[in-house]
Amino acid sequence: MDYYLVIYFLAGTLQDFLLTLNWRFMQKDRIIPATFYSFAVSVVGMLVLYNIITKLDSERSLVAILIYSLGIGAGTALGMLTKISSKD
Repeated sequence: MDYYLVIYFLAGTLQDFLLTLNWRFMQKDRIIPATFYSFAVSVVGMLVLYNIITKLDSERSLVAILIYSLGIGAGTALGMLTKISSKD
């Protein structure tokens, strides 16, 4: 198994975990954490997509995108299961 597939899965998980937390902070009007998570989500997503487009051939790119997408699904689940503190 190529290590890059594991990295893409973990990056997808991280990206959507952060995105889900970002949405939850936005819902609670927590501006500073929401801003930080929005920035982090953008950086992770752009780095991964840039890497897939520039570093992989067409066959491995499709597999990498599918694995990355599986990681995004896992990140959503983790983000929804995570309890965030509320300063309401």
